[in-house]
Amino acid sequence: DASTRRHAPGARGAVRTIYCTYFPMLRDVAHGAMVAHRARIVARQHHWRLRVRATSSLFSPALEPPPEASTFAPFEKKPFFAYEEIYASKRSRARVGVIRTPHGDIHTPGYVAVGTNAALKAVKHDVLREAGIDLMFANTYHLLLTPGADVVGDGFGGLHSMMGRNAPLITDSGGFQVFSLGMDADDEDDDGKPSSPRVRELKSRNKTKHKRENLLLRVDERGALFKSYRDGSKIFLTPESSVEAQKKLGADIIIPLDELPPYDISDEVLAQSVFRSHRWMARSLRAHLADMRQQAMYGVIHGGVNRELRTLSVEYLSSLPYDGLAIGGSLGRDSNELIDLLSFLMPKLPRDKPNHLLGIADVGSIERAVTLGVDTFDSCYPTQVARHGTLFTHTRGKINFRRAEFKTTLEPACYECACTLCANHSLGYLNHLDKANEPLAWTLASEHNLHFMGTKMAKIRRDILNGDI
Repeated sequence: DASTRRHAPGARGAVRTIYCTYFPMLRDVAHGAMVAHRARIVARQHHWRLRVRATSSLFSPALEPPPEASTFAPFEKKPFFAYEEIYASKRSRARVGVIRTPHGDIHTPGYVAVGTNAALKAVKHDVLREAGIDLMFANTYHLLLTPGADVVGDGFGGLHSMMGRNAPLITDSGGFQVFSLGMDADDEDDDGKPSSPRVRELKSRNKTKHKRENLLLRVDERGALFKSYRDGSKIFLTPESSVEAQKKLGADIIIPLDELPPYDISDEVLAQSVFRSHRWMARSLRAHLADMRQQAMYGVIHGGVNRELRTLSVEYLSSLPYDGLAIGGSLGRDSNELIDLLSFLMPKLPRDKPNHLLGIADVGSIERAVTLGVDTFDSCYPTQVARHGTLFTHTRGKINFRRAEFKTTLEPACYECACTLCANHSLGYLNHLDKANEPLAWTLASEHNLHFMGTKMAKIRRDILNGDI
């Protein structure tokens, strides 16, 4: 009708164009004058449309579109943060680059070590430099609970000063941990009865020693209310308070608050989640731009394995003045589904900004994702499995040093590794330390796996430069 023609996309802004492109027009929903009128409003705004019934729930606040890109200042390069593409492969989308930050350069493709509480478990920070790992990840959620963002910022002057680290840091928004506090689907349903188990996914939010009850109390448009597993205090995390906390932490790269839905949800619920994440990330970006403090912010692409939602997400976030983009949310059930998603998604990302794959850093996924153009990868997996007996080696492959066959082994774990374990000790000694529950076993094994990841990524960069990838 005339009203929808007056509001057709065009000069109205990129967001409305994006939001009307990937879903067919609303139709057959005008059951009554009020619903028909609301349907025209949604069509005028070029809103999300899902295949839903003609009910008032279609027009809930959950389907409110995010702010248009025109309401933000255009992107400008920062003197303190920049990405430089050094070489682009002619055989794949792989590339070698460097990210310039106030605390040093990050060479890409690169592995990002995870220090949940601003510390690598049982490992000194110097090991990262020795291993050639440039960037370290710290978790805002855990640091909010202890020692607190105010203590880090006001008492220590930020994470770099508190840790004694003069190298790049990245912090997340706290969203992943907060949304992991909710009861799992296999805990109980609305009637308090056991429900069917969730589908296992590649980036699962496993139960932890901290989760004895549903600690996620409420999620609404303002943010997420949760209970501390430490003292039971209630904390309300909003896009603005997450950014404020990350300003006090002072990392070189920060992440906006987003919502983390599980893999096995309906397209309708997933779309509502993506919508909320976009609104929250827009609020986070505004808070960041108002007080930049020589920090860069990455937007987080959502949409699960739904290609239409992923496309909409990457196009909307690419239209906003983020310094880079991260790929988050549910990434599939296994590595094959992840790679299938990345094969579709990566060509849509801007090449002039860095990108990051959140929560994935197993060697198999890295080797395949690098060919698709992914720059950096974070995961606690290499150090976590080291503490449970697994070593990655160049000469033996993946081994379990707890096995009886290594009890009297005099050789090092890997002749091609320069870590403390391989330079000074045998596999038999490591086996003994573990059997005796000596903490040194965790340290030596974790250091080794970090060295493996650093040398692996350095080899990948060389192979790209040599035209082998």
